[in-house]
This record gives sequence, structure tokens and C-alpha cells, in this order.
Amino acid sequence: MPKAAHACLAPWRVAAALRALATVLALAVFPAQAAYKVEVEAPKPIREILEEHLDLARYKDRTDLSPDQFEYMVETVGEQVRQFTSTEGYFDPTTTTRVEGEGDKRVVHLTVDPGARTLIRNVDVQVTGPAATRSPEQVAELQAKWGLPVGDPFRQEDWDKAKEDALVTLQSHNYYGARLAASQARVEPDDLRADLSAHYVSGPAYLMGPLKVTGTRRYPEQIIYNVNPLSEGEPYRVERLLELQRAIQNQPYFSNVQVDLVPPPDADQAPDGVVTAPVSVRVREYPVHRLNSGVGFTTDTGAQVEGRYSYYNLFNRAWTFDSQARLEQKRSYLFAETAMPPDGRNYRNSVYSSYERTIDIENTDTTSLRAGLKRSRSRERYDTTTSLDFYYDKLLPEGQAGQISKALVPAFAWTRRDVDNPVFPRRGNVISTQIGVAARGFVSDATFLRLYGRIRQYIPVGKRDLVVARLELGADLTGDSSSQIPATLRFRAGGTDSIRGYNYQSIGTRSGTSILPAKYLGTGSLEYQYWFKPDWGVAVFWDLGTAADNLRGVTIYNGVGVGVRWRTPVGPVQLDVGYGIQEQQFRPHISLGVAF
Repeated sequence: MPKAAHACLAPWRVAAALRALATVLALAVFPAQAAYKVEVEAPKPIREILEEHLDLARYKDRTDLSPDQFEYMVETVGEQVRQFTSTEGYFDPTTTTRVEGEGDKRVVHLTVDPGARTLIRNVDVQVTGPAATRSPEQVAELQAKWGLPVGDPFRQEDWDKAKEDALVTLQSHNYYGARLAASQARVEPDDLRADLSAHYVSGPAYLMGPLKVTGTRRYPEQIIYNVNPLSEGEPYRVERLLELQRAIQNQPYFSNVQVDLVPPPDADQAPDGVVTAPVSVRVREYPVHRLNSGVGFTTDTGAQVEGRYSYYNLFNRAWTFDSQARLEQKRSYLFAETAMPPDGRNYRNSVYSSYERTIDIENTDTTSLRAGLKRSRSRERYDTTTSLDFYYDKLLPEGQAGQISKALVPAFAWTRRDVDNPVFPRRGNVISTQIGVAARGFVSDATFLRLYGRIRQYIPVGKRDLVVARLELGADLTGDSSSQIPATLRFRAGGTDSIRGYNYQSIGTRSGTSILPAKYLGTGSLEYQYWFKPDWGVAVFWDLGTAADNLRGVTIYNGVGVGVRWRTPVGPVQLDVGYGIQEQQFRPHISLGVAF
């Protein structure tokens, strides 16, 4: 009969643990001996495993090893090597050991030839239960995407992952109670082949039932029902539960949300193979008062300190009051908003006002007052806002008379987020668009149509690297003078999130020594990020664009440069050095912030 072995490596792990225990106990019995060095010669993946896990390598810095202990580890190293190489599919390695020197000059030379690798010969993945007849396409997809196919090397880690991934695939779509009933890896070292088998029992197909909400005390339970995107009776999918969880977490009332199915106790006895299960929603509420603060720095507007106070139960009806103050070296910002909880269609109605002042931005000071009404809805991927905004701006160029302008602007904004990670995306895009209109005589100084759009595309390269492309377009279409349009509704370019290599908002319409905002905007960027560690990367980029009142003969500004990227627990940190080709000068661009 052929040699056979299960892929379970628990016995060698137990043996290794017993040897390590024996070694540690012996340290207290035998006289001390000096440390030594270990040099391993083997293919890189094998060498890294041996250097980390071999007893000889783990104890090489110990100065209290006896000669007998050292000799025992040298004599038994071949057995340990075989146990570790088998996890990578090498079941018959050749190990050569040589010790040179004496005392603390000893060097253990370990040469390992792992031999031929064991490959997968057969794979048998079976699914029984209702899935076999109700969802043959899902079963076929599971089998086709099996993570350790025929011809691949056998690795214990890959074998464990393949089994787990297949189970998650079943449990994530329809078959919440699926389980792995049996699995076996028959390894034949003489033939260098492995036969794999895995048997899954799907259990019944699940449909999602009504919500069962627990944990609400301060705020109405109805808020959760109003933002619920699920329909009773729809097939269970874990993505839909996560969508519900995110929808609730996006509300300002809840600090923690847990969403799961509640299987009935007799689910496996369902006569038709279908079970309807309630959806459990457990929440933990925020207190009615919340205070946040933060500090940050950007080369655009300098150091900043920020404070925010929120009250979540205004009028004892879960209306929210949100206020914010941000002080920067070149900008001051105040904001206040009162908002109703989401209604049955997930819309929030609010009224707000804000004050913003910028100082010495390209020899220009700007003061902007803004107030308005909003009706907005935020869903999994889409945000929409319909608003009526009033702007009152004062623009003060250096050495010139101030420009006061006002406008009443009905507007609509739409945003789509289609990315794999909302904080550190690697794939997908974010698109935002705005449209607004004003008419002279209706609390406005000019008639204009304002259009704005921005897209940021993320393209993964290999396992870690990333290409980020950005396009931004804006226009104020009017027959009136641009000075009659509020300054904050016009456009300037340049700075960290625009065209690097140029000062913040330094590209626009020149008037004396000042740069004024313009009617038209167009910027773009292409950036390649090389991530040499999971949280550390470097980037090269090319930015270009302009802002102008007249598109004829317009100058396109170009900036190139390099940067550093750091993914921190509080968000991304970006440090760039850009070279403005038209100005022939280098500019640093730094963006970071910490919330408390």
C-alpha cells in the first residue's frame, strides 16, 4: 500500500513543544556554555522558516546551554528540518550539519536541500444538502475557485486557507449554517503527490426576516428602521448585513453596531430546505452630548486646531445640533447645523449657517457668510443633497477696493463611492458632481450656472502598488462679470490636493499683486505609489491644470515630484515635494491630522 499521511501537523507541533520544554528544563541542570552562531543555506522561503523556528536558531544567543544540550539539538536538527519543510510540501529533505570553532566562536553550518516538492494530484470538493439542488451554480463556482487546485504545490497554510475560504463562500451567500463535515489530505512522499478531499454540508437556504432591535434607550428605534436597506424575504447575503450595519453606523447616534441572523433552533429540519431568520441588530448609543477636538497641519493653510460639539436629542426628538470651530494660520471657520433624524426614505432635513475667513492667500483676504436649507440622503455608495444656499462674500485684494457679492443658489450635489476600502482605497473610484444656478434680482448680483465635477480613480498594481488618477473640472457660465459671483463659488488652483509644486490657490486671475478666483477650472493628476511595506510607501506624481476667466490662450501649469505615504491608525499622512515647471521652484506639501 502507498504511504499515506493526513495533512494535520499537530503531532510534530506537539513533539517540537516537548523538545523545547525538555531543553528549557535542562537549562537549570547542566553547567552554562557560551553562545554560538547559526548559518543556514537553503532556498529563501525554507531558510526564513528554519531561521525563525529551529531550536538551534532560537537558542543561539543563550549563554546557559550545556554541551549535552547543544549536541542534542545538533543531532536532532534533521528531524526538525523535515517537520518544517513538510509544511511547504517538501517531505524528503537532505540536511547536512557542520560545527566549526570552540566556545563562543562556534558556528553551526546547516545546509538543506529540500528535494522535490509534492504537488496536488487530485481535488475532490463536494457539497451536500439543499445547496446541491437549489444553488448548483454557486456550488460550481465554489469548486472552480478552490484555492489549492491540481498542479499547485502542497502547503499546509494554503490547504487550511482553501478549506476556510470555501466555507466562507457558502456561509456568505444563502447558506448561513454551512459547515465543513470532513476533510483529508493524503500525501504520498514516494510519488511526491497529494490527494485532497473536502466535504461541506450546506444546511438550509436562509431568507432574511424582520429586524429585532435591542440597545436603544435614548433615541427612537424607528431611526434604525428608516435607514434599513433590507427587504423581508430577500436571500441572505453577508454583504447586505454589512450594508445595514454601515447604514446604522453612519448615523450620529450609535457608537457600536452588531448585525447578525438569528437561526431558529429547528433550522436543519426545514422540510423545503428554506428558513426565514430574523435579523438581530444590537446597538450601543452615544451620550446626548459629544465633544471632539483635533490638531493638524497642512502646507496650504498652516497649523490648525479644531473643536466640535454635538447634541443629539434636541427638543427630545433626536434632532441633532452640530457646531464646529476650526482655527488655522490662514483660515478661520465656524459652522452650526440643526438636523432632523432620517425619515422613512432615509432623507435628513437640516438648516445650517457658516462663517469662513481666509487671510493673505496670494495677497487676498476673503470673508464668506453662508446659510441654507438642505435635504440629503446617504446610502451605501451614493450621497445626494438638494439645497437652497445663500452666499454673502467679501473679497479684498491687496491695495484695491473690496468686492462684495451675494447669491441665492438652488443646488444639487451627487457623490458615488465605489472603492474597496473607504480609508485606504486600492481599487475603484470616487465621483462627485455639483450643479447650481442663480438669477439676478432674486437676491443675487449675477445670473450664472455653476458646474463642478471631480473623479479620483484607484488602480491596483501587483499586491501592494497603486496608481491614483484624478480629474477636476469646474465652470461658472455667465454673461456677467466674474466679480459679481461670490468668490467662494469661483475657482483657484494650486496646492496639496490640486497642482503640487505651486502655492495654495496661487493659480487664477491676476489683479495687481493678487490672484483672484476665476470662472473656469481644470486640473488633473497621475500618481504611482510604491509600497515597500504595508504601511509605508513612496510616490512619484505629475499634476497639471489651470484656473482662468478666459480659456483662449490659457496657460497650463505642470508640477512633478516625489512623496512619502504613511497609513496611520488615524488616517493617511502625505509628505510631498513638488517642482512647479512654470515657476521653476520646489514646494513642500504636507498633510496630516490627529483627532481626539
